[in-house]
Amino acid sequence: MRVMVGMLALLASLIGSPALAAEDEGFPGREVFVNLEPIELDQLNANFGSVVVVDVRSRFEYETLHIKGAEHISLYDPAFGKRFRELRQKNPGAAIVTYCNGRTCFKSYKAAEKARAAGIENLRVFDAGIMEWARAHPEKSVLLGESPVDPADLIDGDALAAHMLDPEAFADRVANGNPMVLDIRGPRQRDGVGLFVFKERNISLDAKERMRAYLEKAAASGRPLLVYDMAGKQVRWFQYYLEDLGIENYHFMRGGVKAFFEEVIRG
Repeated sequence: MRVMVGMLALLASLIGSPALAAEDEGFPGREVFVNLEPIELDQLNANFGSVVVVDVRSRFEYETLHIKGAEHISLYDPAFGKRFRELRQKNPGAAIVTYCNGRTCFKSYKAAEKARAAGIENLRVFDAGIMEWARAHPEKSVLLGESPVDPADLIDGDALAAHMLDPEAFADRVANGNPMVLDIRGPRQRDGVGLFVFKERNISLDAKERMRAYLEKAAASGRPLLVYDMAGKQVRWFQYYLEDLGIENYHFMRGGVKAFFEEVIRG
């Protein structure tokens, strides 16, 4: 296995980091963020026209699938506080509802905490997340720019799992096959460190034109496409674009770079 590893500090920071957690039936965030008020799926639907819904995920995730009419303010937006204050000024009496990917995603809670610290009140958290909403209310959802959403186009956990490989199996395919290998991490996540020397391309999810050109090339080549990210989370949304382009022969690295380094250390 040919690996280019950065500084030892990077390894240390990755060891022990959790891989993508499966959604469970409860709401674990409610036990952690006890001072934030959740809003249930049926409550959000009943009040849909009178609340302001804010998607706090990445722009890429938002553009893939979001609640119809939702504002987008990333949790990591440098102007986060300013944008929330502007939103409050435009909607003085409305509750502001934050949401992210699902029950085990805490970005919605963290965003509500951050907004409260910026002086915003009347906040609610829709912690069931985008997938539960889209399944229940496809007419109030947007998938790849189209609404209403066809529920059959929503990719479930089994369809995602069918394209996952453990890090060792992923690396074996890189070494022993003739795949196209794609690292979709952004510059700050990558920090100059790639896993497969001379065999991979790094294209950030924000580089839309470069990404589309690469994927069209992959589709035309017929070669297997192997894709990895930081923690196995972004590939969940990237899968929609692969399916939309008709790419069938692709796999992701389960747990991404974090799981890869954990396996290297254990091995």
